Amino acid sequence: MSEAATKVKPTTGYGLKLRAETAEDITVFAAVLQDAVTVVGDMTFRPGERRFVVMLNRYLWEQEPVDAALDRCMRIRTGLHFDGVLKVAVLGIPQTVPSKVLELLTIECEERPDASATLYLFFAGGGIIRLDAECIDAYLTDIGEPWPARCRPCHAVDTE
Repeated sequence: MSEAATKVKPTTGYGLKLRAETAEDITVFAAVLQDAVTVVGDMTFRPGERRFVVMLNRYLWEQEPVDAALDRCMRIRTGLHFDGVLKVAVLGIPQTVPSKVLELLTIECEERPDASATLYLFFAGGGIIRLDAECIDAYLTDIGEPWPARCRPCHAVDTE
């Protein structure tokens, strides 16, 4: 793993501040952001700046439950942006419904020898956002204080 993704800067004792420059770094982002939720209206592509931005409510997997009896954990507001983005494609996400809630499952990256990359954000229900980028240049920053999550995310496991 590159040094960029391993640098963690605490803010008020909770926050992360990470940078990704390699496909391996993106796997760290994917782990940190698993089960983060957002709405369509909190995502935007700024073509003039070549930047894709999304605000999420990140589940704090790295913390113990605040109430073990209720298995109650925390979420925190998190900004994520990708620089050097040349093109964005969206599949299975209604762009005309800004209040549509999306749950991020993972982020994957295909890095090419010329340093360009394609990044995929996979959402529950089959939604996908594809980012074609000139390079991997991503930033994740927690903002503010965490709050109690309604419940701990869980996924049905297919045992076939």
